[in-house]
Amino acid sequence: MLKVLLFAFLCGAARASDVIEFTDDDFFDRIKDHSLILVEFFAPWCGHCKRLAPEYEVAATRLKGVVPIAKVDCTVSGNVCGKLKVSGYPTLKIFRDGEDSGPYEGPRTADGIVSTMKKQAGPASVEIKTAAEFDKFLGDRDAGVVGFFSDSGSAAQTEFMKAANFLRENYRFAHTNLEELLLKQTIEGQGVVIFRAPHLNNKFEESSVKFTGLFSGDFTNANIKQFIEDNIFGMCPHLTDDNKEQLFKSDMLVAYYDVDYEKNPKGSNYWRNRVMKVAKGFLDQGKKLTFAVANKNSFSADLAEIGLDASTGEVPVVRVRTANGNSFVMTEEFSRDGKALERFLQDYFDGKLKRYVKSEPIPEPNDGPVKVLVGDNFDEIVNDDTKDVLIEFYAPWCGHCKTLEPKYKELGEALSADPNIIIAKMDATANSVPPEYEVRGFPTIYFAPIGQKSSPKKYEGAREVKDFISYLKKEATHPLVAQEEPKKKKKKKTEL
Repeated sequence: MLKVLLFAFLCGAARASDVIEFTDDDFFDRIKDHSLILVEFFAPWCGHCKRLAPEYEVAATRLKGVVPIAKVDCTVSGNVCGKLKVSGYPTLKIFRDGEDSGPYEGPRTADGIVSTMKKQAGPASVEIKTAAEFDKFLGDRDAGVVGFFSDSGSAAQTEFMKAANFLRENYRFAHTNLEELLLKQTIEGQGVVIFRAPHLNNKFEESSVKFTGLFSGDFTNANIKQFIEDNIFGMCPHLTDDNKEQLFKSDMLVAYYDVDYEKNPKGSNYWRNRVMKVAKGFLDQGKKLTFAVANKNSFSADLAEIGLDASTGEVPVVRVRTANGNSFVMTEEFSRDGKALERFLQDYFDGKLKRYVKSEPIPEPNDGPVKVLVGDNFDEIVNDDTKDVLIEFYAPWCGHCKTLEPKYKELGEALSADPNIIIAKMDATANSVPPEYEVRGFPTIYFAPIGQKSSPKKYEGAREVKDFISYLKKEATHPLVAQEEPKKKKKKKTEL
Protein backbone atom coordinates (compact mmCIF):
# COMPACT_ATOMS: atom_id res chain seq x y z
CA MET A 1 0.00 0.00 0.00
CA LEU A 2 2.83 2.38 0.87
CA LYS A 3 4.42 1.81 -2.55
CA VAL A 4 1.09 2.48 -4.26
CA LEU A 5 0.63 5.74 -2.35
CA LEU A 6 4.20 6.79 -3.11
CA PHE A 7 3.72 6.03 -6.80
CA ALA A 8 0.48 8.01 -6.85
CA PHE A 9 2.19 10.92 -5.13
CA LEU A 10 5.07 10.89 -7.62
CA CYS A 11 2.67 10.75 -10.56
CA GLY A 12 0.74 13.69 -9.17
CA ALA A 13 3.96 15.62 -8.64
CA ALA A 14 5.08 14.86 -12.19
CA ARG A 15 1.81 16.25 -13.52
CA ALA A 16 1.93 19.40 -11.40
CA SER A 17 2.74 22.58 -13.28
CA ASP A 18 3.39 26.14 -12.20
CA VAL A 19 2.26 27.43 -15.61
CA ILE A 20 -1.20 29.00 -15.42
CA GLU A 21 -3.61 27.92 -18.18
CA PHE A 22 -6.03 30.46 -19.70
CA THR A 23 -8.86 29.78 -22.15
CA ASP A 24 -11.40 31.76 -24.16
CA ASP A 25 -13.77 31.57 -21.18
CA ASP A 26 -11.53 33.24 -18.61
CA PHE A 27 -8.54 34.96 -20.26
CA PHE A 28 -9.75 38.56 -20.32
CA ASP A 29 -11.13 38.33 -16.78
CA ARG A 30 -8.17 36.61 -15.11
CA ILE A 31 -5.41 38.54 -16.91
CA LYS A 32 -6.53 41.67 -15.02
CA ASP A 33 -5.59 40.03 -11.71
CA HIS A 34 -1.86 40.29 -12.51
CA SER A 35 0.18 43.49 -12.50
CA LEU A 36 2.79 41.67 -14.59
CA ILE A 37 2.52 38.32 -16.36
CA LEU A 38 4.15 36.47 -19.27
CA VAL A 39 1.81 34.52 -21.58
CA GLU A 40 2.72 31.95 -24.24
CA PHE A 41 0.31 31.40 -27.12
CA PHE A 42 0.97 27.97 -28.60
CA ALA A 43 -0.27 25.02 -30.63
CA PRO A 44 0.30 21.44 -29.39
CA TRP A 45 1.60 20.28 -32.80
CA CYS A 46 4.18 23.10 -33.10
CA GLY A 47 7.78 21.84 -32.94
CA HIS A 48 9.14 25.14 -31.57
CA CYS A 49 6.47 25.06 -28.85
CA LYS A 50 7.47 21.54 -27.86
CA ARG A 51 11.10 22.59 -27.54
CA LEU A 52 10.14 25.62 -25.44
CA ALA A 53 7.79 23.70 -23.11
CA PRO A 54 10.35 22.22 -20.65
CA GLU A 55 12.26 25.52 -20.43
CA TYR A 56 8.97 27.37 -19.85
CA GLU A 57 7.99 24.96 -17.06
CA VAL A 58 11.33 25.39 -15.28
CA ALA A 59 11.11 29.18 -15.60
CA ALA A 60 7.57 29.17 -14.17
CA THR A 61 8.72 27.24 -11.11
CA ARG A 62 11.72 29.49 -10.53
CA LEU A 63 9.59 32.64 -10.95
CA LYS A 64 6.77 31.42 -8.70
CA GLY A 65 5.85 34.21 -6.32
CA VAL A 66 7.79 36.75 -8.40
CA VAL A 67 6.21 36.83 -11.87
CA PRO A 68 3.40 34.45 -12.95
CA ILE A 69 3.81 32.50 -16.19
CA ALA A 70 0.80 31.45 -18.27
CA LYS A 71 -0.13 29.81 -21.57
CA VAL A 72 -3.03 29.67 -24.02
CA ASP A 73 -3.64 26.80 -26.44
CA CYS A 74 -4.69 28.60 -29.63
CA THR A 75 -6.14 25.45 -31.18
CA VAL A 76 -8.92 25.47 -28.56
CA SER A 77 -8.94 29.17 -27.62
CA GLY A 78 -9.00 30.76 -31.04
CA ASN A 79 -11.07 33.75 -29.92
CA VAL A 80 -8.35 35.06 -27.58
CA CYS A 81 -5.57 34.38 -30.08
CA GLY A 82 -7.53 36.07 -32.86
CA LYS A 83 -8.23 39.20 -30.83
CA LEU A 84 -4.55 39.47 -29.86
CA LYS A 85 -3.50 38.91 -33.51
CA VAL A 86 -1.36 35.85 -32.79
CA SER A 87 -0.05 34.78 -36.21
CA GLY A 88 2.69 32.27 -35.34
CA TYR A 89 3.67 29.83 -32.63
CA PRO A 90 4.92 30.16 -30.04
CA THR A 91 4.11 33.84 -29.49
CA LEU A 92 5.08 35.26 -26.08
CA LYS A 93 3.55 38.48 -24.78
CA ILE A 94 4.02 40.54 -21.63
CA PHE A 95 0.89 41.93 -19.97
CA ARG A 96 0.77 44.69 -17.37
CA ASP A 97 -2.44 45.27 -15.41
CA GLY A 98 -4.42 43.33 -17.98
CA GLU A 99 -3.06 45.23 -20.99
CA ASP A 100 -0.83 43.85 -23.74
CA SER A 101 2.43 45.77 -23.26
CA GLY A 102 4.25 44.18 -26.19
CA PRO A 103 6.04 41.03 -27.31
CA TYR A 104 8.54 39.19 -25.14
CA GLU A 105 11.79 39.43 -27.11
CA GLY A 106 14.20 37.87 -24.62
CA PRO A 107 15.92 34.48 -24.82
CA ARG A 108 13.78 31.34 -24.74
CA THR A 109 15.78 29.37 -22.23
CA ALA A 110 14.78 28.93 -18.59
CA ASP A 111 17.72 31.08 -17.46
CA GLY A 112 16.94 33.74 -20.04
CA ILE A 113 13.22 33.88 -19.22
CA VAL A 114 13.92 34.13 -15.49
CA SER A 115 16.54 36.85 -15.96
CA THR A 116 14.37 38.85 -18.38
CA MET A 117 11.20 38.71 -16.30
CA LYS A 118 13.03 39.62 -13.09
CA LYS A 119 14.23 42.75 -14.89
CA GLN A 120 10.65 43.43 -15.96
CA ALA A 121 9.45 43.05 -12.37
CA GLY A 122 11.99 45.39 -10.80
CA PRO A 123 12.64 49.07 -11.48
CA ALA A 124 13.90 49.92 -14.95
CA SER A 125 16.91 51.64 -13.38
CA VAL A 126 18.21 51.29 -9.80
CA GLU A 127 19.22 54.41 -7.90
CA ILE A 128 22.84 54.55 -6.69
CA LYS A 129 23.18 56.57 -3.50
CA THR A 130 26.73 55.71 -2.38
CA ALA A 131 30.13 55.03 -3.93
CA ALA A 132 29.94 51.50 -2.52
CA GLU A 133 26.68 50.85 -4.38
CA PHE A 134 28.31 52.13 -7.56
CA ASP A 135 31.26 49.74 -7.13
CA LYS A 136 28.87 46.86 -6.49
CA PHE A 137 26.91 47.66 -9.66
CA LEU A 138 30.11 47.68 -11.72
CA GLY A 139 31.28 44.45 -10.11
CA ASP A 140 28.54 42.46 -11.83
CA ARG A 141 29.59 40.12 -14.64
CA ASP A 142 27.34 41.79 -17.22
CA ALA A 143 27.74 45.17 -18.86
CA GLY A 144 25.92 48.04 -17.21
CA VAL A 145 24.61 51.49 -18.18
CA VAL A 146 24.74 54.33 -15.66
CA GLY A 147 23.10 57.75 -15.96
CA PHE A 148 24.81 60.60 -14.07
CA PHE A 149 22.69 63.69 -13.33
CA SER A 150 23.32 66.73 -11.17
CA ASP A 151 19.56 67.37 -10.96
CA SER A 152 17.20 64.48 -10.20
CA GLY A 153 14.28 66.42 -11.65
CA SER A 154 15.98 67.31 -14.92
CA ALA A 155 14.57 66.57 -18.36
CA ALA A 156 17.77 64.65 -19.07
CA GLN A 157 17.12 62.17 -16.26
CA THR A 158 13.53 61.76 -17.45
CA GLU A 159 14.77 60.92 -20.96
CA PHE A 160 17.27 58.43 -19.55
CA MET A 161 14.54 56.67 -17.55
CA LYS A 162 12.43 56.35 -20.72
CA ALA A 163 15.35 54.70 -22.52
CA ALA A 164 16.01 52.41 -19.55
CA ASN A 165 12.39 51.30 -19.44
CA PHE A 166 12.40 50.55 -23.17
CA LEU A 167 15.62 48.49 -23.02
CA ARG A 168 15.17 46.97 -19.57
CA GLU A 169 14.75 43.42 -20.93
CA ASN A 170 18.21 43.45 -22.46
CA TYR A 171 20.55 45.49 -20.27
CA ARG A 172 21.22 46.61 -16.67
CA PHE A 173 20.56 50.26 -15.77
CA ALA A 174 21.39 52.51 -12.83
CA HIS A 175 21.30 56.25 -12.19
CA THR A 176 22.84 58.57 -9.63
CA ASN A 177 22.81 62.18 -8.52
CA LEU A 178 25.88 61.79 -6.29
CA GLU A 179 28.25 64.69 -6.92
CA GLU A 180 31.42 62.75 -6.17
CA LEU A 181 30.53 60.17 -8.84
CA LEU A 182 29.85 62.87 -11.44
CA LEU A 183 33.23 64.43 -10.65
CA LYS A 184 34.95 61.04 -10.86
CA GLN A 185 33.50 60.47 -14.34
CA THR A 186 34.26 64.11 -15.35
CA ILE A 187 30.61 64.73 -16.13
CA GLU A 188 29.08 68.20 -15.96
CA GLY A 189 25.31 68.28 -15.62
CA GLN A 190 24.37 64.98 -17.25
CA GLY A 191 25.90 61.99 -18.99
CA VAL A 192 25.43 58.30 -19.72
CA VAL A 193 28.31 55.84 -19.42
CA ILE A 194 28.38 52.26 -20.70
CA PHE A 195 30.62 50.02 -18.61
CA ARG A 196 31.33 46.93 -20.67
CA ALA A 197 31.57 43.44 -19.17
CA PRO A 198 34.83 43.33 -17.14
CA HIS A 199 35.90 39.87 -18.32
CA LEU A 200 35.80 41.09 -21.94
CA ASN A 201 38.13 44.07 -21.44
CA ASN A 202 40.91 44.14 -24.04
CA LYS A 203 43.68 46.27 -25.54
CA PHE A 204 41.79 47.06 -28.75
CA GLU A 205 39.07 49.29 -27.27
CA GLU A 206 38.06 51.26 -24.17
CA SER A 207 36.29 49.45 -21.34
CA SER A 208 33.74 52.28 -20.98
CA VAL A 209 32.09 54.71 -23.39
CA LYS A 210 30.54 58.08 -22.51
CA PHE A 211 27.62 60.01 -23.98
CA THR A 212 26.96 63.59 -22.85
CA GLY A 213 25.31 65.18 -25.88
CA LEU A 214 27.09 67.95 -27.75
CA PHE A 215 24.04 70.20 -27.71
CA SER A 216 21.13 70.60 -25.30
CA GLY A 217 18.71 68.95 -27.71
CA ASP A 218 20.90 65.86 -28.15
CA PHE A 219 20.08 64.30 -24.79
CA THR A 220 16.89 62.53 -25.86
CA ASN A 221 15.40 59.13 -25.23
CA ALA A 222 15.96 58.13 -28.89
CA ASN A 223 19.61 59.24 -28.93
CA ILE A 224 20.37 57.50 -25.64
CA LYS A 225 18.84 54.25 -26.89
CA GLN A 226 20.83 54.46 -30.13
CA PHE A 227 24.05 55.15 -28.22
CA ILE A 228 23.50 52.10 -26.01
CA GLU A 229 22.61 49.75 -28.87
CA ASP A 230 25.63 50.91 -30.90
CA ASN A 231 28.21 50.60 -28.12
CA ILE A 232 27.28 48.26 -25.30
CA PHE A 233 28.68 45.05 -26.78
CA GLY A 234 31.96 46.46 -28.02
CA MET A 235 34.03 45.18 -30.92
CA CYS A 236 33.77 41.44 -30.27
CA PRO A 237 31.24 40.27 -27.65
CA HIS A 238 30.64 36.77 -26.32
CA LEU A 239 27.59 35.49 -28.22
CA THR A 240 25.20 33.45 -26.03
CA ASP A 241 21.61 32.23 -26.12
CA ASP A 242 20.69 35.17 -23.91
CA ASN A 243 22.02 37.95 -26.17
CA LYS A 244 21.74 36.46 -29.67
CA GLU A 245 18.46 38.25 -30.41
CA GLN A 246 20.18 41.61 -29.91
CA LEU A 247 23.37 40.68 -31.75
CA PHE A 248 21.87 39.02 -34.81
CA LYS A 249 20.24 42.25 -36.00
CA SER A 250 23.23 43.03 -38.22
CA ASP A 251 25.72 41.18 -40.42
CA MET A 252 28.09 39.34 -38.10
CA LEU A 253 31.19 37.16 -38.20
CA VAL A 254 31.22 34.51 -35.48
CA ALA A 255 34.20 32.39 -34.44
CA TYR A 256 33.05 29.18 -32.70
CA TYR A 257 35.39 27.33 -30.34
CA ASP A 258 35.67 26.27 -26.66
CA VAL A 259 34.65 29.64 -25.23
CA ASP A 260 34.33 29.30 -21.45
CA TYR A 261 34.83 32.43 -19.37
CA GLU A 262 33.99 30.58 -16.16
CA LYS A 263 36.62 27.83 -16.34
CA ASN A 264 39.08 29.08 -18.93
CA PRO A 265 39.03 32.88 -19.42
CA LYS A 266 42.65 32.99 -20.61
CA GLY A 267 42.10 30.34 -23.27
CA SER A 268 38.82 31.98 -24.30
CA ASN A 269 40.58 35.30 -24.89
CA TYR A 270 43.49 33.67 -26.76
CA TRP A 271 41.43 33.17 -29.93
CA ARG A 272 39.20 36.17 -29.32
CA ASN A 273 42.25 38.47 -29.37
CA ARG A 274 43.25 37.04 -32.75
CA VAL A 275 39.79 37.67 -34.12
CA MET A 276 39.86 41.23 -32.77
CA LYS A 277 43.27 42.00 -34.22
CA VAL A 278 42.05 41.10 -37.72
CA ALA A 279 38.67 42.76 -37.13
CA LYS A 280 40.25 46.06 -36.11
CA GLY A 281 42.19 46.22 -39.36
CA PHE A 282 39.00 45.97 -41.42
CA LEU A 283 36.96 48.23 -39.14
CA ASP A 284 39.66 50.90 -39.39
CA GLN A 285 39.14 50.77 -43.16
CA GLY A 286 35.46 51.59 -42.64
CA LYS A 287 34.16 48.08 -43.39
CA LYS A 288 30.71 47.34 -41.97
CA LEU A 289 30.58 44.08 -40.01
CA THR A 290 30.19 43.08 -36.37
CA PHE A 291 32.20 40.31 -34.73
CA ALA A 292 31.63 37.79 -31.94
CA VAL A 293 32.94 34.59 -30.38
CA ALA A 294 30.69 31.73 -29.26
CA ASN A 295 30.91 28.36 -27.58
CA LYS A 296 30.80 25.72 -30.29
CA ASN A 297 28.83 23.25 -28.15
CA SER A 298 26.14 25.80 -27.27
CA PHE A 299 25.63 26.50 -30.99
CA SER A 300 26.23 22.99 -32.33
CA ALA A 301 22.77 22.89 -33.95
CA ASP A 302 23.43 26.19 -35.75
CA LEU A 303 26.76 24.88 -37.00
CA ALA A 304 25.20 21.64 -38.23
CA GLU A 305 22.70 23.77 -40.19
CA ILE A 306 25.58 25.15 -42.26
CA GLY A 307 27.51 21.91 -42.58
CA LEU A 308 30.14 22.62 -39.90
CA ASP A 309 31.29 20.10 -37.31
CA ALA A 310 33.07 21.80 -34.42
CA SER A 311 33.07 18.76 -32.14
CA THR A 312 36.76 18.12 -32.72
CA GLY A 313 39.74 20.42 -33.10
CA GLU A 314 41.03 23.33 -31.07
CA VAL A 315 40.95 26.10 -33.66
CA PRO A 316 37.78 28.12 -34.28
CA VAL A 317 35.39 27.51 -37.15
CA VAL A 318 34.09 30.71 -38.71
CA ARG A 319 31.07 31.96 -40.59
CA VAL A 320 29.51 35.27 -41.54
CA ARG A 321 25.78 35.38 -40.84
CA THR A 322 23.95 38.23 -42.54
CA ALA A 323 20.89 39.98 -41.11
CA ASN A 324 18.71 38.47 -43.87
CA GLY A 325 19.77 34.93 -42.98
CA ASN A 326 22.51 34.14 -45.50
CA SER A 327 25.65 32.34 -44.32
CA PHE A 328 29.20 32.36 -45.68
CA VAL A 329 31.49 29.66 -44.32
CA MET A 330 35.27 29.88 -43.93
CA THR A 331 36.65 26.65 -45.41
CA GLU A 332 40.35 27.33 -44.77
CA GLU A 333 41.56 26.36 -41.29
CA PHE A 334 41.87 29.24 -38.84
CA SER A 335 45.59 30.06 -38.51
CA ARG A 336 47.25 31.44 -35.39
CA ASP A 337 48.72 34.36 -37.33
CA GLY A 338 45.24 35.42 -38.48
CA LYS A 339 46.15 35.33 -42.20
CA ALA A 340 43.43 32.79 -43.08
CA LEU A 341 40.80 34.97 -41.42
CA GLU A 342 42.13 38.03 -43.27
CA ARG A 343 41.82 36.23 -46.62
CA PHE A 344 38.30 35.06 -45.81
CA LEU A 345 37.17 38.56 -44.82
CA GLN A 346 38.77 40.15 -47.86
CA ASP A 347 36.92 37.71 -50.14
CA TYR A 348 33.70 38.44 -48.25
CA PHE A 349 34.00 42.20 -48.69
CA ASP A 350 35.05 41.75 -52.33
CA GLY A 351 31.89 39.72 -52.99
CA LYS A 352 33.81 36.60 -53.99
CA LEU A 353 32.17 34.18 -51.55
CA LYS A 354 29.24 31.92 -52.42
CA ARG A 355 26.54 31.71 -49.76
CA TYR A 356 26.01 28.38 -48.05
CA VAL A 357 22.84 26.59 -49.11
CA LYS A 358 21.45 23.71 -47.07
CA SER A 359 19.72 21.27 -49.36
CA GLU A 360 18.15 17.85 -49.51
CA PRO A 361 19.02 15.87 -52.67
CA ILE A 362 17.27 17.14 -55.81
CA PRO A 363 14.36 14.73 -56.36
CA GLU A 364 14.41 12.68 -59.54
CA PRO A 365 11.96 12.61 -61.17
CA ASN A 366 10.18 15.81 -60.13
CA ASP A 367 7.20 15.79 -62.48
CA GLY A 368 4.31 15.44 -60.04
CA PRO A 369 1.45 17.95 -59.81
CA VAL A 370 3.31 19.67 -56.95
CA LYS A 371 6.98 20.33 -57.70
CA VAL A 372 9.34 19.56 -54.80
CA LEU A 373 11.77 22.38 -54.02
CA VAL A 374 15.09 21.92 -52.23
CA GLY A 375 17.93 24.34 -51.62
CA ASP A 376 19.81 23.35 -54.78
CA ASN A 377 16.90 23.61 -57.23
CA PHE A 378 14.98 26.54 -55.75
CA ASP A 379 16.59 29.15 -57.97
CA GLU A 380 16.17 27.07 -61.12
CA ILE A 381 12.44 26.46 -60.56
CA VAL A 382 11.15 29.48 -58.66
CA ASN A 383 13.27 32.19 -60.29
CA ASP A 384 12.48 31.00 -63.81
CA ASP A 385 11.01 34.25 -65.14
CA THR A 386 8.74 32.49 -67.60
CA LYS A 387 6.62 30.95 -64.82
CA ASP A 388 4.45 32.14 -61.94
CA VAL A 389 5.11 29.98 -58.87
CA LEU A 390 2.98 29.34 -55.77
CA ILE A 391 5.17 27.96 -52.96
CA GLU A 392 4.17 26.29 -49.72
CA PHE A 393 6.87 26.27 -47.03
CA TYR A 394 6.03 23.47 -44.61
CA ALA A 395 7.40 21.37 -41.75
CA PRO A 396 6.93 17.58 -41.68
CA TRP A 397 5.59 17.68 -38.10
CA CYS A 398 3.10 20.53 -38.73
CA GLY A 399 -0.55 19.52 -38.27
CA HIS A 400 -1.93 22.32 -40.45
CA CYS A 401 0.51 21.33 -43.21
CA LYS A 402 -0.75 17.73 -43.12
CA THR A 403 -4.33 18.98 -43.39
CA LEU A 404 -3.41 21.18 -46.36
CA GLU A 405 -1.45 18.48 -48.23
CA PRO A 406 -4.34 16.73 -50.11
CA LYS A 407 -5.92 20.07 -51.02
CA TYR A 408 -2.61 21.42 -52.27
CA LYS A 409 -2.10 18.28 -54.37
CA GLU A 410 -5.59 18.69 -55.78
CA LEU A 411 -4.71 22.28 -56.69
CA GLY A 412 -1.59 21.07 -58.51
CA GLU A 413 -3.62 18.52 -60.43
CA ALA A 414 -6.22 21.15 -61.37
CA LEU A 415 -3.49 23.40 -62.82
CA SER A 416 -1.26 20.69 -64.28
CA ALA A 417 -2.22 21.67 -67.87
CA ASP A 418 -1.31 25.35 -67.34
CA PRO A 419 2.10 25.97 -68.97
CA ASN A 420 2.61 29.28 -67.17
CA ILE A 421 2.24 28.35 -63.51
CA ILE A 422 3.94 25.98 -61.08
CA ILE A 423 2.58 24.72 -57.77
CA ALA A 424 5.51 23.89 -55.49
CA LYS A 425 6.40 23.05 -51.91
CA MET A 426 9.55 23.07 -49.75
CA ASP A 427 10.41 21.48 -46.42
CA ALA A 428 11.70 24.62 -44.71
CA THR A 429 13.24 22.61 -41.87
CA ALA A 430 15.58 20.69 -44.19
CA ASN A 431 16.50 23.33 -46.78
CA SER A 432 17.75 26.92 -46.79
CA VAL A 433 14.90 29.37 -47.33
CA PRO A 434 16.00 32.34 -49.48
CA PRO A 435 16.00 35.66 -47.59
CA GLU A 436 13.21 37.11 -49.74
CA TYR A 437 10.81 34.70 -48.03
CA GLU A 438 10.07 35.29 -44.36
CA VAL A 439 8.91 32.03 -42.81
CA ARG A 440 7.95 32.25 -39.13
CA GLY A 441 5.27 29.58 -38.96
CA PHE A 442 3.90 26.66 -40.96
CA PRO A 443 2.51 26.48 -43.48
CA THR A 444 3.62 29.77 -45.02
CA ILE A 445 2.62 30.33 -48.65
CA TYR A 446 4.10 32.78 -51.16
CA PHE A 447 3.33 33.68 -54.76
CA ALA A 448 6.34 34.57 -56.97
CA PRO A 449 4.97 36.02 -60.21
CA ILE A 450 6.89 36.67 -63.41
CA GLY A 451 8.90 39.88 -63.14
CA GLN A 452 8.61 40.06 -59.33
CA LYS A 453 10.85 37.24 -58.15
CA SER A 454 12.81 39.49 -55.77
CA SER A 455 9.63 40.65 -54.00
CA PRO A 456 7.24 37.68 -53.71
CA LYS A 457 3.75 38.15 -52.30
CA LYS A 458 2.68 36.40 -49.12
CA TYR A 459 -0.59 34.52 -49.53
CA GLU A 460 -2.98 35.35 -46.68
CA GLY A 461 -6.22 33.84 -48.00
CA ALA A 462 -8.26 30.77 -47.12
CA ARG A 463 -6.84 27.34 -47.94
CA GLU A 464 -9.49 25.51 -49.90
CA VAL A 465 -8.77 24.65 -53.54
CA LYS A 466 -11.42 27.11 -54.75
CA ASP A 467 -9.77 29.88 -52.69
CA PHE A 468 -6.38 29.26 -54.28
CA ILE A 469 -7.94 29.16 -57.75
CA SER A 470 -9.78 32.42 -57.13
CA TYR A 471 -6.57 34.09 -55.90
CA LEU A 472 -4.51 32.89 -58.87
CA LYS A 473 -7.16 34.04 -61.36
CA LYS A 474 -6.64 37.56 -60.02
CA GLU A 475 -2.85 37.47 -59.51
CA ALA A 476 -1.48 35.24 -62.28
CA THR A 477 0.46 36.93 -65.08
CA HIS A 478 -1.40 34.95 -67.78
CA PRO A 479 -5.04 33.77 -67.85
CA LEU A 480 -5.34 30.68 -65.69
CA VAL A 481 -5.83 27.29 -67.37
CA ALA A 482 -7.70 25.24 -64.78
CA GLN A 483 -9.38 21.90 -65.32
CA GLU A 484 -13.08 21.98 -64.66
CA GLU A 485 -14.33 19.73 -61.89
CA PRO A 486 -16.50 16.97 -63.37
CA LYS A 487 -20.18 17.66 -62.72
CA LYS A 488 -21.86 15.14 -60.52
CA LYS A 489 -24.60 13.20 -62.35
CA LYS A 490 -28.05 13.44 -60.87
CA LYS A 491 -29.47 10.14 -59.78
CA LYS A 492 -32.61 9.14 -61.65
CA LYS A 493 -35.66 8.77 -59.51
CA THR A 494 -36.98 5.27 -59.39
CA GLU A 495 -40.72 5.10 -59.88
CA LEU A 496 -42.52 2.87 -57.50
